[in-house]
Amino acid sequence: MQTLDKIVVTGGGRGIGAAAARRFARSDRWVGVTWAHDEAAALEVVADIGRAGGQGAAIRADVGTDAGIDALFEAVDRVPGALRVLVNCAGTTGGVASVFDWSRERFEATFAVNVFGLAMACRGAALRMARSRGGEGGAIVNVGSTAGRVGSAGEWGHYAASKGAVDTLSIGLGRELAADGVRVVCVAPGLTDTGLHAANGMPDRALRMAAMVPMRRAADPDEVARAIVWVASEEASYLTATVVTVGGGL
Repeated sequence: MQTLDKIVVTGGGRGIGAAAARRFARSDRWVGVTWAHDEAAALEVVADIGRAGGQGAAIRADVGTDAGIDALFEAVDRVPGALRVLVNCAGTTGGVASVFDWSRERFEATFAVNVFGLAMACRGAALRMARSRGGEGGAIVNVGSTAGRVGSAGEWGHYAASKGAVDTLSIGLGRELAADGVRVVCVAPGLTDTGLHAANGMPDRALRMAAMVPMRRAADPDEVARAIVWVASEEASYLTATVVTVGGGL
């Protein structure tokens, strides 16, 4: 039976995750694409991976829950080969809210996916990648945001707080796993032209905020995906426990 290098992209059915999943496609790779709400989009990404010569699967897994994390790794373990890369791209903004609209429930829902789910996915990958656990090493790429540094005042402060946690977690975990052959890097996109803005009721947000970016435009998702794929590759073999900002100068 053929064994493949296994790559998982959570939230790989849309936006940056979809662009990254497509870029990972190669004949010696299997790419798992998780979805929670839009199976059709995930299946289209998997079809593109197949057209590029790779193999893959759409995995139903709400990573904000323990059951979703279990479903993810059960699917991964059924495929022969070693888990080489985990990209944690699944995320939620938690909706637009100023401090006057904050609630414990909003923070809990946002952190459930962006921090708790991401952390448990990192744990699952580490158990399979770490040399001390019988693994062959690998790379974990956590998709953060420049919001974690600038704060997203008045709109997504709760989301920004969760992404600040992703920065910190990535640095600490990268240092913890470095001697085990596992690199951990946070890629932090800035303003990016995805469906996220329209989903939050602000379809013109990327265009409206472009003037605040030194390069005067939003990123295309593929520009961020290229950074993710590079960070995960052997070309970045000495890069770990750090945050790589892809923000057009932000």
